[in-house]
Amino acid sequence: MSAGQYTPGPDRTPEREATTPPANPAQPSGDRAASLGGAPSYPTREPGTPATGTSATTAPGGATPERKVTRAGVIWAAVVAALALLILLIVFILQNQEQALVKFLGFEGSVPLGMALFIAAVTGGVLVAVAGGVRILQLRSNAHRARVRQRK
Repeated sequence: MSAGQYTPGPDRTPEREATTPPANPAQPSGDRAASLGGAPSYPTREPGTPATGTSATTAPGGATPERKVTRAGVIWAAVVAALALLILLIVFILQNQEQALVKFLGFEGSVPLGMALFIAAVTGGVLVAVAGGVRILQLRSNAHRARVRQRK
């Protein structure tokens, strides 16, 4: 199985793609926004007229092309968010340069307060990641055992 594909188990039905709305005979096929379960609907305009502030490019058949979420776009957004968070972290560390006395298991040292808090946060994140990884491995092992039992 390649990355990003979903394969349902024997007791589950495949999930619908996020880009394909469920069929609703009472709703015209052109109004996709209202069919996406709770998404806000926008006033419709005359076919063939572009919305204000958009270009008049149309796909074959007169429909406007839909924008799809791509992996590259998601990665780009994640990188931008990570850079913004990193800038805020650097500002935090630079503004908290007072020395703090840290004692741990008999060790003692003086560290800038911002760095001490950063180290504590990273350590907490590592502990959460380890606990999550152990749980994922446990769930995968249980799923593997269930598949093996089902084949017999």
